[in-house]
Amino acid sequence: AAIDGLKGLNREHDDLARLELLRKARLAVDKLEESSVDAARAAGNTWSEIGDVYGLTKQGAQQRFRRD
Repeated sequence: AAIDGLKGLNREHDDLARLELLRKARLAVDKLEESSVDAARAAGNTWSEIGDVYGLTKQGAQQRFRRD
């Protein structure tokens, strides 16, 4: 759904409408990223491995994604 919204950006000439599409896409991607990190952790991947994907240390990945 987010990708479909991004396709419409080039056709949207109203700046505020384009910003709204970007905001919605960012929220969708953030949720997908969050659930993907949760899934990776549930599958046994370490914080170090997740950090490697982002160029972060283990501690950096924990600070960015860990929710207590």
